Amino acid sequence: MKYLIAGLGNIGAEYELTRHNAGFLVLDRLADVKSVNFEVKRHAEKAELKFKGRQLHLIKPTTYMNLSGKAIAYWLQELSIPKENLLVIVDDIALPFGTLRMRKKGSAAGHNGLTHIEETLGGQEYARLRFGIGNNFGQGQQISYVLGNFSKEEFGALPTLLDKAGEMILSFCTIGIDKTMSLFNS
Repeated sequence: MKYLIAGLGNIGAEYELTRHNAGFLVLDRLADVKSVNFEVKRHAEKAELKFKGRQLHLIKPTTYMNLSGKAIAYWLQELSIPKENLLVIVDDIALPFGTLRMRKKGSAAGHNGLTHIEETLGGQEYARLRFGIGNNFGQGQQISYVLGNFSKEEFGALPTLLDKAGEMILSFCTIGIDKTMSLFNS
């Protein structure tokens, strides 16, 4: 069984540790834990790992956030992976910092990366792991908040959260989304 795990973010050093790059950070951590490396491929940095008989293809789109669907559509087709074996990891301001929530489908809720994925794949029918970054910003400050670095306190909590997100990804690929949601969603 093959799975496509897409972590959303923006390429470039200036975005590396920003809240908007939570998807990249989750996959970087999983790749480190599983001792696999990303390579630059078409539309994405890509790594592969085997886990309990499953083949996981991890991608970090290099198309920038707003065109994430291009990379995901390409790799789903290239690898012949069905949409039900796609998991997208995305930052979410609607969830408090530190909340991790898996969903079978859902609206883009104003997230440009998810909006482009919906447009490209033709719907909201794909799993996503929402990484709560909170909404601790004033009116008109959303862009600078999501493109800003994690606070010192948040940064200290990241390793545990990234590890939990990695466990959720592996669970999704082995026991399925329903059991994973009941195990991990709070």
